[in-house]
Amino acid sequence: MSLISKRKDSVAVVGVGNTPYGALHGHDATTLGIWALRNAAEDAGIELQDIDGLICQRLTDYQKFVQITNTTPKLVTALPGAGRMTGGTIQIAVQAILSGMLDTVAVVYGNDGKTAGARYGGKGDNYGTGADQMWFPYGMTSPGAVHSMLYQRHAHLYGTKNEQLGAVAMAFRKHAMLNPNAVMRKPMSMEDYMSSKFIAEPLRLLDYCLINDGGVAMILTSGERAKDMKTKPVYIRGVTQLSRLAQGELPEDFGFDAMQRASKVVHEMAEVDHQDVDALMIYDNFTPIVLFTLEGFGYCPRGEGGRFVETGVLELGGRYPTNTNGGHLSESYMQGWNLQAEAVRQVRGELGDRQVPNAQIVQYLQGGPLCTSIIYGRDPS
Repeated sequence: MSLISKRKDSVAVVGVGNTPYGALHGHDATTLGIWALRNAAEDAGIELQDIDGLICQRLTDYQKFVQITNTTPKLVTALPGAGRMTGGTIQIAVQAILSGMLDTVAVVYGNDGKTAGARYGGKGDNYGTGADQMWFPYGMTSPGAVHSMLYQRHAHLYGTKNEQLGAVAMAFRKHAMLNPNAVMRKPMSMEDYMSSKFIAEPLRLLDYCLINDGGVAMILTSGERAKDMKTKPVYIRGVTQLSRLAQGELPEDFGFDAMQRASKVVHEMAEVDHQDVDALMIYDNFTPIVLFTLEGFGYCPRGEGGRFVETGVLELGGRYPTNTNGGHLSESYMQGWNLQAEAVRQVRGELGDRQVPNAQIVQYLQGGPLCTSIIYGRDPS
């Protein structure tokens, strides 16, 4: 049953806010989250005291967060910093509203990774699970190394080329050049991509996401309440998450089976097909995951991700404009959260030069050990 098939059972995003991205000295993850939430509340036209649920990810101190904002939420939940938790954070908010226990829920993310010197992988990684330490003796000490090996298998099986990864990085950079908030706005050519240094060969510097400081917040409420809000509501028409943790970080099928199952659930819930989707937001911590995700969620045939992206399909003007903000590769690595904000703003139609014309349905896709999809859309009535 669609989340919007009955008006009383619908959930909408009524406010989004973010900070600038980059090196934001003088802030920790908590104050960055507060900054973003204040912007989201202003966007929604509400006071912080109107929020009765707080679900936060990666914040340094949720108690300090509540004290500084002087709020009295009925529910306070703090989740780990890993990006795979992003979809689940939003799903909990949706479930809380549908249950009738909460009216207005803020989901908040803050990240001071740039100034705090965060590193992903190795023994000092505070944002992973530690499950990969068995691979350390073999040089598999980082997420980049894992994705490099997965990509090499994909290339061996399907003939995927490095230039096709370059097409992903170039498409998202083109979008970032239209986004004043993007960290990386310098034009990128294929020559630039191919000449960038190897980090975990064959993955290059330009295959990697950007660690920065920043915060993102969203405010959700019921469909009925959303009609009285300041901004045009954007409905969460479908949301799902499916675990493939038991397969580990190197699944032989690149997570294809889990993504296929998640795709079926979210499209049935949202009551939309692939051809109804106007734009995509894909979790792009590394370029190869974009190919795996497109295949897994049914946007191109299995093994065809590389050939699919080199046609320009991901660019503005292509069939499925993707990561129109520049994504993690060129706007900033906000562990999925900046992609949520971009999806909402696309459906609202407020993005100027990077707006997808008449975007009504935008889908968020995330592969990895917790496969997630969220379908955002206008009120179809």
